[in-house]
Amino acid sequence: MTTLIEIPTLRTPRLVLRAFRAADLDGLAAMNADAEVRHFLYAGRALTREECWMQMAWAVGQWGLRGYGFFAVEADGIFAGRIGVLHPLDWPEPELAYALDAPFRGRGLATEAVAAVRDWAFARFGFTRMASFILPANARSAGVATRLGAVKEGTIALRGFTADWWVHRPAGAGVEV
Repeated sequence: MTTLIEIPTLRTPRLVLRAFRAADLDGLAAMNADAEVRHFLYAGRALTREECWMQMAWAVGQWGLRGYGFFAVEADGIFAGRIGVLHPLDWPEPELAYALDAPFRGRGLATEAVAAVRDWAFARFGFTRMASFILPANARSAGVATRLGAVKEGTIALRGFTADWWVHRPAGAGVEV
């Protein structure tokens, strides 16, 4: 028996958010080798090509297990990063997570893509909130969260790191004080 995993394609004015393809491996490996990505996501460690392949397989597998996961981000036909909703077993709630390769940073693309995934996930799954777990020194990522209206609610210890716990809510959702 074959199980099909349906991964939608989302489009923004400048981006295509789609399922990972085997051909994305080189782009993902290049992004994961970037010093900023390594610093904030992998404690400075470079991922091997095999680990990047496993990361893509994990991303696709989460779609089958949760119904959501990472999208590959494409700009002008080129792999630009990964953005999506992930929820590993040890996460307290779904996380809106994002990373773009260096040539695509500083142009508002992350904000554009994260807004599209956020709005899609809130509409599709009825979440009342999603988190973004961001290392305190990651000002670029915190800036995306801030521009999208997320609020820092505290900190969380995850897998040996302490991250700021940012919370995204659907548009128009009241915030309890």
